[in-house]
Amino acid sequence: NLHTGTEQYSKMNEIILKINHNSDIPKYQQIVNAVNDTIANNVISIGELLPSVNTLCKAHKLSRDTVFKAYSILKDQGVIESVPNKGYYVASETKKILLVLDTFKAYKEVLYHSFINNLPDNIITDVQFHHYNLDNFKTIINNSIGKYYKYVVMGFDDVAVPSILSKIDNAKLLLIDWNIHTTPKNNYVFQDFGIAFFESLKEAADLFRKYKEINFLYPTFTNHPIETITFFEKFCNEFKFNYKVLTNPKDFNIEKNCAYISVSDRVLGQFLEQCREKYFEPGIDVGLLSYNETPMKKFIYKGISVISTDFKELGTKAAEFITHDESMQYYVPTKLTIRESL
Repeated sequence: NLHTGTEQYSKMNEIILKINHNSDIPKYQQIVNAVNDTIANNVISIGELLPSVNTLCKAHKLSRDTVFKAYSILKDQGVIESVPNKGYYVASETKKILLVLDTFKAYKEVLYHSFINNLPDNIITDVQFHHYNLDNFKTIINNSIGKYYKYVVMGFDDVAVPSILSKIDNAKLLLIDWNIHTTPKNNYVFQDFGIAFFESLKEAADLFRKYKEINFLYPTFTNHPIETITFFEKFCNEFKFNYKVLTNPKDFNIEKNCAYISVSDRVLGQFLEQCREKYFEPGIDVGLLSYNETPMKKFIYKGISVISTDFKELGTKAAEFITHDESMQYYVPTKLTIRESL
């Protein structure tokens, strides 16, 4: 049913009046943004009429093409519909959100499903991947402005990232995973790659004593935060362990009675292949500690020991930001899980 009357018109006009004729954002996109925001914030609901094309043109000195283009975009998005001789009305209260991840790996799948499963049915999630490419990241963000109710973004180490993200209203933006290039005003759900990593290593100190040396496998192609190296070295120095940091994949040649920490599952595969070739038993001949839990690591070689944040909780907290109109600043705990490989 279509609701008529002046109340809904006054609600829409109040929002539309905020159109900035001097803005770099096209006027048609400002109308799209205003309608989406008004629906997302429950100012107007399904069945309520929007101002006619002529009404908006006359009230706000807009061309018919501008208003018609905005309404056409909203129709294509399924947000509004039109009825001949009656006008445009709200067709859906669906809220669209954008989830931007770096890459899709096994542990990201845990995060993703936890996030999706904790959202109500009227929220649709678009997922994009930046693959640590700045141009790709910039295109994703620029093309998304005004199209989404809220944004959940996994950033990366590039000085240009903050300025790109500054185009998004801070109240609508949640940064996840890594505390890089953030401000105290940002909303976030992070894991701690420094002190929490150090504390987890301390829990494994007695197990590391079985080995003559600890090697940190940190390949040049990894995007894992470099601060883990700092806290690894701090741990080894404080606990008097011999250690090496190996960055060249060609140097990854495992030796008996050595322990290894790997932040790359690709390198983990190389490690296990060498174990098979050399008849080394993980946890006896060599030690292995992997970063980031995945569903399969508990089953490989009687179980791979891991240091990992809780990606399920990370997804749950990110979903909480979407469903609650409150700020969020939260660190997901990191923990050590001991299995046979160490």
